[in-house]
Amino acid sequence: MGMEGLLQNSTNFVLIGLITHPAFPGLLFAIVFSIFVVAITANVVMILLIHVDSRLHTPMYFLLSQLSIMDTIYICITVPKMLQDLLSKDKTISFLGCALQIFLYLTLIGGEFFLLGLMAYDRYVAVCNPLRYPLLMNRRVCLFVVLGSWVGGSLDGFVLTPVTMSFPFCSSREINHFFCEIPAVLKLSCADTSLYETLMYACCVLMLLLPLSVISVSYTRILLTVHRMNSAEGRRKAFATCSSHVMVVSIFYGAAFYTNVLPHSYHTPEKDKVVSAFYTILTPMLNPLIYSVRNKEVAAALRKVLGRCGSSQGIRVGTVIRKD
Repeated sequence: MGMEGLLQNSTNFVLIGLITHPAFPGLLFAIVFSIFVVAITANVVMILLIHVDSRLHTPMYFLLSQLSIMDTIYICITVPKMLQDLLSKDKTISFLGCALQIFLYLTLIGGEFFLLGLMAYDRYVAVCNPLRYPLLMNRRVCLFVVLGSWVGGSLDGFVLTPVTMSFPFCSSREINHFFCEIPAVLKLSCADTSLYETLMYACCVLMLLLPLSVISVSYTRILLTVHRMNSAEGRRKAFATCSSHVMVVSIFYGAAFYTNVLPHSYHTPEKDKVVSAFYTILTPMLNPLIYSVRNKEVAAALRKVLGRCGSSQGIRVGTVIRKD
């Protein structure tokens, strides 16, 4: 189906939303908006801390800053439109807007899959091969890893987006979701999408298994190395280094497993929307909070910056008082 099919489909869709008829839309707006503000603030602060504090200029924190960049863009794809729809009766989204949401969503979720896998490899090298760490995770390798994550995610977007949007959409244009997620969009198609859904399922499983294999092997080797350590302090430091990443991986891959691996018989529109809300709204907020609360270096960098701000404010106030 070529350009003619695309033009035939180029009309607006309607997003039903997270809750079809919310009893208290104002309350739902306040909750989602609060999460959005916390997520954006936490991720931006994380990026700035890693940039300004020289102690955080290491491969691990460079990769963490990229995760925060992805999470910031990720939550901005869906939540602003969702908030707008909660306040407006017009819940339409254009054909191109829907395609753009799908492309960016696939690019970022795919990129995050790969990045989390490569972050696990970084922890493996740091714990199991500390003497070779500067060589194996030098700046060039880190840049290549990050570029590979973005390219790997975008390939998914470039392949699946045009195919999804080329199907004919007959009758209803109401997407039972709060953003254009592929399974919800395909339900509107009047063509047989079963073959495409099977291929897409295989593609998603492959994209999950590749980084998940790296994560599993990396943490198996880390656990074996930690078990052989004689120093209790060394064990504690190794676990502290890896625990935040394990939590983030568990949250993200748990939701991704439900969405992309479980058969259709386990899915309902309501469940799908709740799980999607979890990893598109909550996960971008939780990731930086987990890393900042459970990481002493990030917490120390934050206290240092806040201390500087407090000192600067105190000096400014003292100067004004002396002038008076």
